[in-house]
Amino acid sequence: MSGRWTFVAVGCLAMLAGALLWFVQRPQPALDAPRIAPSALFASTFQRLDQTPVALREYAGKVLVLNFWATWCAPCREEMPAFDRLQSRLGSAHVRFVGLTGDDATRVARFLAEHPVSYPILLGGDRVDSLAKALGDRDGVLPFTVVVDPEGRVVTQHVGTYSAAELAAILHRAIP
Repeated sequence: MSGRWTFVAVGCLAMLAGALLWFVQRPQPALDAPRIAPSALFASTFQRLDQTPVALREYAGKVLVLNFWATWCAPCREEMPAFDRLQSRLGSAHVRFVGLTGDDATRVARFLAEHPVSYPILLGGDRVDSLAKALGDRDGVLPFTVVVDPEGRVVTQHVGTYSAAELAAILHRAIP
């Protein structure tokens, strides 16, 4: 092997080793303790795609799964079908999934035309980001999912994709 190819091989191995080291040691997204009272959570108001307002108080008394997502977020798109199946299986009598996005209505409507879900998707611009931060998503990482008990207390927070089995187990424990 010529000196040039040895240099290239060593360079490639160094880059691979660096990438692997970064992947193993990368910091996990930080979650803060929620800092929003149940009354303030349920008073939060967003809009449906048709611009009609809806307050989260409509979901008080049920286990509420708030999923913060965006149309450009691949992990968000990955978990939405599982959330849709869980909503159908667990029924709206006990559990209610709500998707919250800061994306604009046109982009969300296009996305939902291709990837429909049966649970409500609410829009809110910067208010969505503010609520996510108040619920503990310090770094604004998506997807961010919060399970809230019927009284509005946070049961769990999760950054990244949820497996259907993991979330189902949490929901079964949270259902009164």
